[in-house]
Amino acid sequence: MDLFILRHGEASKRVAAGNKDFDRPLTVTGQKEVADIAKSLKDLGIKFDFILSSPLKRAHQTAAIVAKTFKNEKKMEDWDELKPEGNRLDLYRKLSSRFKQQSSVLIVGHEPYLTDMLGEMIFDGKGGTVILKKAGLARIEANSSSSPKLHGQLKWLLTPRHMKNMAK
Repeated sequence: MDLFILRHGEASKRVAAGNKDFDRPLTVTGQKEVADIAKSLKDLGIKFDFILSSPLKRAHQTAAIVAKTFKNEKKMEDWDELKPEGNRLDLYRKLSSRFKQQSSVLIVGHEPYLTDMLGEMIFDGKGGTVILKKAGLARIEANSSSSPKLHGQLKWLLTPRHMKNMAK
C-alpha cells in the first residue's frame, strides 16, 4: 500500500480559535500553501484512491483542499483514529482491513502523532525519527503484516518548499 502522509497546513493560533483546538482553522497562508502543494502533486501525476483525515478542522480543511484539487471529494473520510489522541494500532488495523495492497491512500493529520507513526512504520519503533513540517509530505510503501503494526519503507520526504520548487 502506498501511504502518503501529509501534515495539515498552517493553522490559526489557539487564542484565535477561542482555545478550542478542535476548531482551529487553516490560515489564509496555510490554505494557499496546501492548494499550491496539491496542484504540484497533481502535476506530478500522483493519484490517491482515498483520502483520510483527522476530523479536526485544520486537518479536514487540508484534506478537503487536496480532494477538491484531485476531484476526489467522494473518496474522503474523517477518521477518529487520526485525532492527536487517536489509537495508531486501531488505525493500522483499519487500514489493513479496508485497503488492498495496491491502494494509494493520503492520510492527513497532526504532530507528534504523524512523527510517531512514521517512526513505528519505518524504524519499527526503535528510535528513528522523521519529523514532518506543516504541510510536509512523506510517502511510505507499507506492507501489511500479521502483527498489529504496519511496516514500510520511506520512499520520499518533502517539505512544502520542495513541493513548490518541483512545480516550477
